Amino acid sequence: MRTRLLKTRTRSFSPETHEKERLNMNMKELIEYMAKALVDDPDSVHVEEIEGTSATIYELRVAPDDMGRVIGKQGRVANAMRVLLRAAAARQGRRVTLEIV
Repeated sequence: MRTRLLKTRTRSFSPETHEKERLNMNMKELIEYMAKALVDDPDSVHVEEIEGTSATIYELRVAPDDMGRVIGKQGRVANAMRVLLRAAAARQGRRVTLEIV
């Protein structure tokens, strides 16, 4: 039986480097990514960042027709977005709040 050797490329980054790149993802981009995946009109998604003394506030604006999709039944989608955002921020040692206006 003949074995075939595969050539592998050596990468210039380690798993730790990949993790650091992932953690450096901008919170604003994360919110936009989640919201654009939910709405019918992704062009109407806008996120404004407001720096506070102890936390950063993000205001998410979507089209009026898409507001229900972003909030979800009894606010479950909005709360899930907030949990993901807080978890990502905690890994960076930051405090954030998401407001849907």
